[in-house]
Amino acid sequence: MKKLIIAAGTGFLGQVLVNQFKDKFEEIVILTRGKSQTTNGIKYINWNAKTFSGWEKELEDATILINLAGKSVDCRYTKENKKEILLSRIESTKILNKAVLNCKNPPKHWLNSSTATIYRFSLDKQMDEIDGEIGNNFSINVALSWEKAFFKTETPKTLKTALRTSIVLGKNGGAFIPLKTLAKTGFGGKQGKGNQFISWIHEEDFANAIDFIIEKEMTGVINIVAPEPIRNADFMQKLRKAVGFPFGIPVNAFLLEIGSFFIRTETELVLKSRNVIPKRLLENGFQFKFGDIDKAFQNLLNK
Repeated sequence: MKKLIIAAGTGFLGQVLVNQFKDKFEEIVILTRGKSQTTNGIKYINWNAKTFSGWEKELEDATILINLAGKSVDCRYTKENKKEILLSRIESTKILNKAVLNCKNPPKHWLNSSTATIYRFSLDKQMDEIDGEIGNNFSINVALSWEKAFFKTETPKTLKTALRTSIVLGKNGGAFIPLKTLAKTGFGGKQGKGNQFISWIHEEDFANAIDFIIEKEMTGVINIVAPEPIRNADFMQKLRKAVGFPFGIPVNAFLLEIGSFFIRTETELVLKSRNVIPKRLLENGFQFKFGDIDKAFQNLLNK
């Protein structure tokens, strides 16, 4: 394949994808808020994710465009942060739609971030792309607006796929590092009631799933999650076992609320039950390398 563009590709997931594709593309271009430069064969181009400034020319003749842009939801949901969470997703998606339409030879396939949080809180039903039930709160409405901004502009020459991604567990970034720290310091007990489901995916399976979607030219919405959601209490118990810590102090919802205030985040990130399954990936024959949480933990801890 010729050229890969990753918008907002300097973070954890961007680096996971660069490692996956560095030998598969002739050229990789990262759109970044940082300065334009070329490092280790990767071309970095400055953009503000809102307006054209020359970066849009890079999309010409690209094979694949992956957009990861969006302010982290790991923050307090103040009025200002809510606005930035929404606009950072909508504006970047809209300007990329304009850029794609302006290309003489646009990217052949555009994969845009979305989130498995789009489904309702569920302790009973497993949510897939066909029968999954959409909920109604701030995070869900952001996801709906994000996907609407992505799909409502038709791009006749460019395939489109929305990646409904869950928590990506990785060695060098994402949620696994703070969770591992909690488990190692005795605070790795259940969070809240502990019966809420966690939908997760190992970083290697995440990257392989993106590769698979590109190869199969899958379009529409796709859940990027491991096959078996796991309850929070079981997740934390298995993590304690993996790190070799004998006990974990449970943290109830009230204490989580206090703690989240001090570390400037929201309890929804751990208390919502995300009971999501990757129906389309499985039906198309994708093979998970780390579909089992114990195996995933062993790999991430280099055991």
